[in-house]
Amino acid sequence: MNLPKHATIIEVGPRDGLQNDKSLVPTDVKIEFIHALKASGINEIELTSFVSPKWVPQMKDAKEIVAAVQDSSRNIVLAPNRKGVDMALESNCMAVAVFVGVSDTFNKKNINKTTSESLLELQPVIKELKDKDIFVRACISTSFYCPYEGKMNVEDVVNLCSSFVEYGVDELSVADTIGMANPKESYELFSRLKEEFPDTLVTAHFHDTRGMALANVFAALQAGISRFDTSAGGLGGCPFAKGATGNVATEDVVFMLHQMGIETGIDLEGIKKAVDIIRPHISRHIESKYDRLVQASQ
Repeated sequence: MNLPKHATIIEVGPRDGLQNDKSLVPTDVKIEFIHALKASGINEIELTSFVSPKWVPQMKDAKEIVAAVQDSSRNIVLAPNRKGVDMALESNCMAVAVFVGVSDTFNKKNINKTTSESLLELQPVIKELKDKDIFVRACISTSFYCPYEGKMNVEDVVNLCSSFVEYGVDELSVADTIGMANPKESYELFSRLKEEFPDTLVTAHFHDTRGMALANVFAALQAGISRFDTSAGGLGGCPFAKGATGNVATEDVVFMLHQMGIETGIDLEGIKKAVDIIRPHISRHIESKYDRLVQASQ
């Protein structure tokens, strides 16, 4: 069985997990949530997004969040366009995520640009960020399925990733945005990406729409992936993908990895404390299996 000795968790709850929640979470609660996640042993985390408050009101406090939690760990902010990148730079962020969907239709509905138009816009931005020695993470949306176009072509995913690698990004976060992938598809795509881009960090990002996320994580492990985006409490969703549920829960992935003897450096009790902080302030239910077991035992 092909399993790593250690896996890295990139916590996306404060950004991807909260951005579409109907309840506006107070800034001080977000900060407490992030500090608790860091205290659990998480060293890479998506903090927030520098986006228009008109479109994503949950992220209107991005500057305050960044100022309150910056430290020596990898604190990632999402910046979908030139204006967002400028705001990230003004806030002295040292890790920036950009994103493009493999699907043109998804991309148009999300940021009103085709995939190729987005790439053209991002190329000089990525060069500028790398010239400033900033870590750049490229998020590849709809890598398996699109809610409008259906199943994606593997070659289109590889070609998009290849463009980002040529631009000099440090990491590819490859997402099953609407949670429709199966373990066979996970293994095949991530095996191909590991073969094509051996010198680039490749991270798997799964949603749990059909209850397949943990199986897909295991398949990606078999393909040589040891980096996973997860969200405490299974928070998240996609406003452009009807029915898409949250990201795979951090505590479920960490529990599974630890059970298989794969170290993460993360304390499960610490994740539980973080989830308990955010629980009263969100509109959706916590969706992790680990949380249900803990609640049932109390």
